[in-house]
Amino acid sequence: MRAIKVQFKPVGKRYFFGVGNLNVASGDKVVVNTIRGIEMGYCVGDIFDLSEKSLTSELKNIVRIATEDDINNYENNKSEQDEIVANTKRFAKTHELEMKVLEAEYTLDRAKLIIYFESEGRVDFRDLVKDLAEIYHTRIELRQVGSRDGAKVFGGIGPCGLIVCCKTFITQFDNVSVKMAKNQSLSLNPVKISGNCGKLLCCINYENELYTELRKNAPDIGDIVETENGPAKVLSCDVINRNLKVKYQNEENSFGYLKLDDVKFLPSGKKNKNKTNNYDLEEEFENALNLE
Repeated sequence: MRAIKVQFKPVGKRYFFGVGNLNVASGDKVVVNTIRGIEMGYCVGDIFDLSEKSLTSELKNIVRIATEDDINNYENNKSEQDEIVANTKRFAKTHELEMKVLEAEYTLDRAKLIIYFESEGRVDFRDLVKDLAEIYHTRIELRQVGSRDGAKVFGGIGPCGLIVCCKTFITQFDNVSVKMAKNQSLSLNPVKISGNCGKLLCCINYENELYTELRKNAPDIGDIVETENGPAKVLSCDVINRNLKVKYQNEENSFGYLKLDDVKFLPSGKKNKNKTNNYDLEEEFENALNLE
C-alpha cells in the first residue's frame, strides 16, 4: 500500500495516510478525513510502501490535494483562533473554572471547534460550552491535555539556553524516567532535571541508549575492582571519559583516580544490588516531579 506522512502543525505528530492514485510530494498541502473531521495538513517525506500487516487500523486515503479555496478557508479559520481563545478565557473566568486555555482550532469545514486546555483536575465545562455555542453556532469540543502539551504551546528557553525542544523539533513525547537520569549520573534534584512543563527533561532520553551500552562494560558504584594497589571500592564512574574514583581497601582514607582500562572487575549484573532502596528513591523523585 502506497502511503505518506501527513503533519497538521509545524512541530506536530505525523500520521500515515494512503495516497491512492494521487501524485503528492513532500510539502504538498492535502485535505484528509481524520477522527476529528475534515482537516488540512501537508505531506512530509516521500511516498513509501506500507505493509498492511503492520497496520493496527484501517488506513484512510488522502481526500484530495488542497485547492485554493481549501487554503483560503484554512487561513480564515486560523485568523479567528486568538479571538476564540480570548472569549473562552473570559467565559472560564466568569464561571470560575480552574483551567488554562491553550489554543483553539476549527476543522476545515467548520463542523467542529476544538479548544485545548490544561488543568490539574477535572473541569465541569458544560456551561462554558453553552456560552461558546451561542457565539460560534457549531459543535464545540473541549479537550484536556497534559502539562507537556501545554508547555509545547507556549515554548520558552530551556536550561541549555536554547528554545525548548518540544517547540523546535519534537513531534511526539517519549517516556522519560528517573532511571535514565541515574544512568547518566545526573543530579536527582527535581529543579535541575525538570523542564518548563514540570516533568523530566525530554533531553534526558537522547543519550540514554549510549550510556546504557557503555555501562555494560563498566563497574557500578559500590563494586570492588582490582587495581595495581590492591582492591578498591568504586565511588564514581564517568563512562564517557572512562574515569573512576575509588577508595582503596588496603589503606584507610586513601582515594585515587584511575582509568577504566587499568582496572579489573566483574561485569555488571554479577553482584547483587539493593533494589529496594533504588525503587524507593525513584518513587520519591517521581512523586516530587508529579510524573504522569
